Amino acid sequence: MIPESLSCRIQRSGIVAVLIIDRAEDGPPLARALLNGGIDTMELTLRTPAALAALSRIRSEVPEMLAGAGTVLTPLQVSEVKTAGAEFAVSPGVNPRVIQAAAQAGLPFAPGVATPSDIELALENGCRLLKFFPAEPSGGLAYLKAIAAPYLHLGVSFIPLGGLNEKNMETYLSDPLIAAIGGSWLAPRDAIREGRWDDITALARHAASAISSLRTK
Repeated sequence: MIPESLSCRIQRSGIVAVLIIDRAEDGPPLARALLNGGIDTMELTLRTPAALAALSRIRSEVPEMLAGAGTVLTPLQVSEVKTAGAEFAVSPGVNPRVIQAAAQAGLPFAPGVATPSDIELALENGCRLLKFFPAEPSGGLAYLKAIAAPYLHLGVSFIPLGGLNEKNMETYLSDPLIAAIGGSWLAPRDAIREGRWDDITALARHAASAISSLRTK
């Protein structure tokens, strides 16, 4: 469900900024703040009424940002985020109806998994790049490696989200299972509301620098 070219771009990025936006007008300056810090991939979650409009504005005004949608829970939302310009979408769980709707819409899609049964259902529906959620509360990298082991020969890889931060990100990214990580700490909701773009750029720059250092070791 995620084309190879897109999967490679996400993997090159190393981190997907996961965002909650309350005002559509905050979308473009937020995207620019992340780009200024070296983060070029974002997941805008559908948790507020402003999310779709913010996504549309980001795609229109900051096209260099790879912008996707998160918390996509229904086939209708698949249609809505596709119309808003989402370049990919993710969900917290595995819903075959949503995966099928994304396939029909031509929208790259990564479902969320937390158990072997989740992984098998995702694989059955054609998904190989999977969101591991909630990562730390579920048992972290050790747990993921255990449940993923029977499926590694099928080319599965993961984007963990939930409890990740600047202290444990390198542990995850050092493992070949991990395509990228989800970074919800990069742009705290209050920082977005208050327009603290320099703070967000600083957080992004720190994460991007850590990823760069890790990959040059």
